[in-house]
Amino acid sequence: MRDARDPDIEAKEATRELVKLVRSRLGLELPAGAPLSKLRAVTLRYVLASEFRADLHGPPPARLDGVPSPGTEEELTAVRDLARCLRTTFADDYAALADRVEAELGLRNARLQADALGAIDTFRFEERALLAHCGELIASQRFAEALALVCEREHSFWLDRDIARKAQWEACRRMAELGQLTTTVRAAVARAGADPSAWVDAYTATDGWYRLDQAQRRLEAWVTNLDEEPAERPLNVVRRAYDEVCHLMAEGFSRALARAHWAVPAGLHQTTIYSEVVADRPRPVAYFLVDAMRFEMGVELAERLPRAAEVGVRPAIAALPSITTVGMAALLPGASRSFSVVAQGDRLGARIDDAFLPDLAARKKLAAARVPKLVDLRLDELLSQQPSKLAKKIDGAQVIVVRSQEIDHAGETGFTFQARQIMDTVIDNLARAIRKLSTAGVEHSVITADHGHLFFAVDRDESMRTDAPGGDQVELHRRCWIGRGGATPPGCVRVVASALGYDSDLELVFPTGGGVFKAAGDLAFHHGGTSLQELVIPVLTVRLKARESARPTTGPITATGLPEAITNRIFTVTLQLGQSLSLFSSPLVVRPLLTASGRQVGAAGMAVDADFDRATGCVTLAPGKPTTVAFKLGEDVASLRVVVQDPATDAELYRSPTDIPVRLGV
Repeated sequence: MRDARDPDIEAKEATRELVKLVRSRLGLELPAGAPLSKLRAVTLRYVLASEFRADLHGPPPARLDGVPSPGTEEELTAVRDLARCLRTTFADDYAALADRVEAELGLRNARLQADALGAIDTFRFEERALLAHCGELIASQRFAEALALVCEREHSFWLDRDIARKAQWEACRRMAELGQLTTTVRAAVARAGADPSAWVDAYTATDGWYRLDQAQRRLEAWVTNLDEEPAERPLNVVRRAYDEVCHLMAEGFSRALARAHWAVPAGLHQTTIYSEVVADRPRPVAYFLVDAMRFEMGVELAERLPRAAEVGVRPAIAALPSITTVGMAALLPGASRSFSVVAQGDRLGARIDDAFLPDLAARKKLAAARVPKLVDLRLDELLSQQPSKLAKKIDGAQVIVVRSQEIDHAGETGFTFQARQIMDTVIDNLARAIRKLSTAGVEHSVITADHGHLFFAVDRDESMRTDAPGGDQVELHRRCWIGRGGATPPGCVRVVASALGYDSDLELVFPTGGGVFKAAGDLAFHHGGTSLQELVIPVLTVRLKARESARPTTGPITATGLPEAITNRIFTVTLQLGQSLSLFSSPLVVRPLLTASGRQVGAAGMAVDADFDRATGCVTLAPGKPTTVAFKLGEDVASLRVVVQDPATDAELYRSPTDIPVRLGV
């Protein structure tokens, strides 16, 4: 380990002075007459071993017996200061030097309890040992301890230098958060009474049970983006805990609904959303119909809208059965006065007045007939249109219906991995669509859903699958049977359609817990049943005042480390806020994201050495300070751009100059 400056030191005969300095400051007696390379190696081993030993909670390993210790508190302080200086000033060199000392001392194989390791990660092996310990805490359901450990270590030297390792710790954080919520919600469910309105209130309160579903979705979305699978045991523990709590919630809420004759009297019903919410909004108004958006996703959407927006979120109860044919019809004008679920021949549909609505074409025809100056758009169509074309399309419209099928389509395809990724970007794209319509002069929006969903990590096992009732079957879904007659299987409940207020002779059978019928469809993603996750839908009212379109600018943001191609779903880019502009002499909150063909396909997932808002995906940049941002790609695309926006105005502060090709798995 010879340094380029060694010849100068030797020529000036300064080695003896360096030895004296080390002795006086650090308390280390260096071997006489040794070459500078050896003196440097001995000093480095002494400094790092001493810092590590002093940081331990308990006796040091025998492997350190050959390394002397500082004799005084002043010498130990000097050792710690020097080690800290090496990490902060010579970070690249420190990593290699520490790895070498770790190998020389054989510390990776030392028998040390993880909870004996101190607060400073002197060596790389400490981070790995502590991550394994964190997983063991989660597997033992010691969730608060695991979360405290994650918070304590999230700014470790080794994590700030290795985004893949940081991503593993983030996975542990999300496991611990989900685990804590399963414990809290399980206890609350056990105390819940027989009033279904109270169940809905408990689910949708500010600190309500919906946070359990939100934590589960965030964990599963994160895990799908990791290159290295997280530890299996802790992940399985929290997944199983979530499944069990969902089952208890579904059973309890189904019993409460049955006792209340299948009504939640205190709540807003889906059939009244148009008449009570949309009809009262000033024109023009955007009416977003989002297939399968459950309540927790609506809450997250509200959090991702600009601070200047006036946003309200309230729950509504979806019509049964909680399937698209029924729920989308219940959101139409006229549903509050006349709504039934009926069968004509072998087709199931809703009926409003005399109109039979078995499909999208029939629903669009009824809406166009009842709402003057209505424009109907798909979400992807809205996002991809140029502002001038969009303005022309909606010119003079009173109601702009925006349809999103991305969540339901992704879940129903059966590709669970891809569905997790897509669901995580749909919320951002809904927020983008609201902002885009605001720019086009549509200040008011109402966002709601036809139904929610259950989405488990893995397929329902055989014990959770039930034979269909048989009889005169009209339709069979994983979570509901619709028809007449047949037998009610164990663990299920039968409801006659007339008990739901429908002018119909149909009967419906639902699993009361988290089980499914043996039917076509995905075994992890379900809807149609009576669980809170399926029946409680969000209703958002938004006012975002029209403003001039924010034109892209070169802005004060610079980006370095842009990859030539995206080969992993999590990758990093370094952003910096310029120092020379007095306007940006204070920290700036920005929203880094990934775009392709006008829509968002990814967002920031972590940031190194900067404040990161996990709910909104915003990062606070300090002037002149480089910040490494870890982006998470949510959709499979051919190429993308890195974009940095002002979250308050959507103004582009940075856009990567060219498309970056995506070559996952290369």
